[in-house]
Order: sequence, then structure tokens, then C-alpha cells
Amino acid sequence: MNIIGIIPARGSSKGIPGKNIKTLCHRPLIAFTIESALESNYLTKVFLNSEDEHILQEGENYTIENYKRPFQLAQDDTTSIAVIKEQLENLIKEDQNIDAICLLQPTTPFRRKNLIDDAITKFKAGNYDSLISVREIPHEYNPYWSFSDRDGTLELTVERKQIVSRRQDLPKTYHRDGAIYITKTEVILEKSSFFGNKTGFIDTTEDPYVNLDTMEDWIKAEELIKKLK
Repeated sequence: MNIIGIIPARGSSKGIPGKNIKTLCHRPLIAFTIESALESNYLTKVFLNSEDEHILQEGENYTIENYKRPFQLAQDDTTSIAVIKEQLENLIKEDQNIDAICLLQPTTPFRRKNLIDDAITKFKAGNYDSLISVREIPHEYNPYWSFSDRDGTLELTVERKQIVSRRQDLPKTYHRDGAIYITKTEVILEKSSFFGNKTGFIDTTEDPYVNLDTMEDWIKAEELIKKLK
């Protein structure tokens, strides 16, 4: 099965200026994700996707392929699916046979060893249309215990006749952590989505985690690296 890795990294960022090549404990941020991708035995190719020459120059330090995206796909409102679909369509025009893509966002830099290959193995074994990495939602934030404002009145967010009273009876719920999205080519091209009809998951709850969006997140990442040493 031909699965390629794509690392999207645009040049501009409001929350953390220049974050994709900003130095995080002596390494540019994208290095964490590039190195994780290159450790994979199952990704046939790894692409760095950017409109920014400085980011692409950083990619030249590794045995990956650069893909320069159009500037119109590097705006604040540009979606990840639009970026990936545009590259995928162009690769297919070059007669490249691609079964699925593995999206690896540099803003989630901490991936345990073999996580990518474990995810790909599960993706293949389950014959999924897509697979994502997730983390378990703590019970106090479980959606079965959450309420929504309905015209000034609280109602259960998850539609039920009554609230789940005991913590032990709460179903496990998860949130996507952004580390891995694996999706079959036809799902991306036909549905413009990373989610097919049958979506599997790999649980990363016990793994180190940060999603870099603000400078507070960056400080948290620096502190986390120090703890991991």
C-alpha cells in the first residue's frame, strides 16, 4: 500500500510568529515532525508542503521532498484539506499511484517512537477509510456531563433523557490531538475530507502532548522537553 507523508507548514503565523522554523530547544519546530516521519518504515515518501522559501530550505537538510504550494493556499482561512487535496491532485497528474496520505502537522511535535507505523498498521488491518490519533477526554469534561445554553436554559449537550449519574458509567470519549491523520486518496478527492465512512483511531493519551497555537503553548513545550530529557 502506497502511503505518503505530507507535512504542511506555511510561513505566516499570528499566534507564534514564524513558528514552523522557530527554534524549540535548539531545533526548528518542523525538525521534530520531519524526523518522526523519516523514522517510519511504511511511508513511501515524505513531503514538506509550504509556500515559504525559508521553510523549504530547512527541508533540504533532510531526505524528504519539497512541494511548493500556491500562495493562495497559504492564507489565514486556508483549510488543511484544501492544501492536501491540491498537492494530491498534482501528484496524481504526474502518474503517481497513491493509496492514502498521512498528514503530519508540525504544531503537534511530540510523537512517540513507532507511532506513525503503529497507526499505519492499524489503518491497514482495520481496512479503514481514515484513521486519526486521539486522546481520552477527562471525565470532568466528558460531553455526557456537559450542558449547552438553549435560550437561557441548560440542556444536556448529548441528547439523553437523563444525565449519567456515576463517573464509572460514562462512555469513553476522545478528542483528536492533531498528530496523525491517515486518509484514503478517494476520500480526499471525492469528499474533500480527512474522514471517511469508517474512521479508526489510535490512542495517544499516555504520550507527551502539546498543540502549539500560542506563546503559552510554546513555553509549555519547552518545559515538557526539559522533563523528557
